[in-house]
Amino acid sequence: MVDENPTLIHVTDDTFEVEVIRSPLPVLVDFYADWCAPCRVAEPVLLQLSQNLAGRVKFTKVNVDESGNVTRSYGIHSIPTYLFLDKGREQGREVALTAPTEFRSVLKRYFSY
Repeated sequence: MVDENPTLIHVTDDTFEVEVIRSPLPVLVDFYADWCAPCRVAEPVLLQLSQNLAGRVKFTKVNVDESGNVTRSYGIHSIPTYLFLDKGREQGREVALTAPTEFRSVLKRYFSY
């Protein structure tokens, strides 16, 4: 499902360093699972935002069932959890956002794009 949306980059334990930590753009990391209903509700919102903010904010997804090292290292206990990182440093995190207006407000709070 994620691979069909090139603007939502699927990140794993192996690619997290390059795709997120070393990214020149601010990065939203969506920690999700395929079985998580709120995660599925949020995906179209993230896709739309990623298209609207292309070149300004990078949107990534980490499947918690497949990438345990990254999930544990960031202390993710609930999903969906969204991390906001800039130059590899966490600017903030939010749990269970789903509405487009919530995402826009939070993105503006953490990133100056």
